[in-house]
Amino acid sequence: MGAPLLEVRDLKQYFKVRGRLFTPAYVKAVDGINMDIARGETLGLVGESGCGKTTVGRTILRLYEPTGGKIVFDGDDITRADMHPYRRRMQIVFQDPYASLNPRMTVGDIVAEAIDIQKLATSRKDRKDRINALLERVGLNSEHATRYPHEFSGGQRQRIGIARALAVSPEFMVCDEPLSALDVSIQAQIINIFEDLQAASGLAYLFIAHDLSVVRHISHRIGVMYLGKMVELASAEDLHFHPIHPYTQSLLSAIPIPDPRSSRNRKRIILQGDVPSPLNPPSGCNFRTRCPYAMPICAEQEPEFKDYGNKHFAACHLLDKKA
Repeated sequence: MGAPLLEVRDLKQYFKVRGRLFTPAYVKAVDGINMDIARGETLGLVGESGCGKTTVGRTILRLYEPTGGKIVFDGDDITRADMHPYRRRMQIVFQDPYASLNPRMTVGDIVAEAIDIQKLATSRKDRKDRINALLERVGLNSEHATRYPHEFSGGQRQRIGIARALAVSPEFMVCDEPLSALDVSIQAQIINIFEDLQAASGLAYLFIAHDLSVVRHISHRIGVMYLGKMVELASAEDLHFHPIHPYTQSLLSAIPIPDPRSSRNRKRIILQGDVPSPLNPPSGCNFRTRCPYAMPICAEQEPEFKDYGNKHFAACHLLDKKA
């Protein structure tokens, strides 16, 4: 894959909330994330709702200002830099295709907004040609440019969102659960668009999703988050067939299997209890309150996120004991 396009080191995003007796408290939405993404690579990011996946993506793009850590893009430290020059190179496709498009703007103006801001079009004709080319690239046509978002289906709106993100020819794109509001048949079409774009232009993706089977299909590597922390990171195949963290094993055991016989014979790992509050996370390992293998050391010491061979990273005291 070559040198990393994006490097994230010890990224933290804490949100201040009102505590007791006017004492400030903090929600640790993202608490020390490390990752690299190479040019032309897709890194999938999974985990249950509220674990901090979306916050990671938005903090990397500086839509949220990071509380701590370091973000390096193509060798430049952008943690505190002026982001205007990087908006052309880093884009996002939002989760909700209904809420992320301005209902008062035509599709053409929505797609061309970034072109106008970055002054990429040399004339009105060039602007119109760019809009039409972008719409055709995502499976729409020039006639759609004069219509409004409410006239389109969910899948078509998501295509418009992708066209808007592509308008400035980015090198890196955060895909924030772009399939969750779509029917299964439309999901396949959108996935094909993402893959075709990557093959054609070498786009790098941070692909955030709930569906592990979809993430496995589209990703080169997959990271698993729990309560603001990365608990496992490996290649898509290695993570799917050889998960080593108890939380990842539980997630994978919940994926439906189309074969009824295999499904009946498979052991389902059901976690007990609820996810702790990010306002008051457990001591030591965040996962210990739901882990069936928790040991005394898990409450005393936070496990180190380290390589257990073949670039398969995980954070678990149980793995150190097995080693």
